[in-house]
Amino acid sequence: MEKRREFFNRAMADFLEIPRDLVLDLPKVTIIGTTELYLENHRGIIEYSLERLRVNLSRGFLEIQGQNLEIRALLTDEMSVSGEIRSIKYLD
Repeated sequence: MEKRREFFNRAMADFLEIPRDLVLDLPKVTIIGTTELYLENHRGIIEYSLERLRVNLSRGFLEIQGQNLEIRALLTDEMSVSGEIRSIKYLD
């Protein structure tokens, strides 16, 4: 049933020309070089240290690894991270 709903929402987004991240509640990650990351549509922080940041998403989570990671801004569904970013993993 969930796959059917997702298919319908995706088709509606394409038909109405609405960005999929808005309709499907998908995360949107913007990376600027290796020092800044901006994440939209998150569901909270799971783990935070200077070397690793794990963020809950509507489906799965995002793991960011690096050095001197710092959360620069944290809003209800948006966040900004700075530091030396070495890897970003999406885990379902």
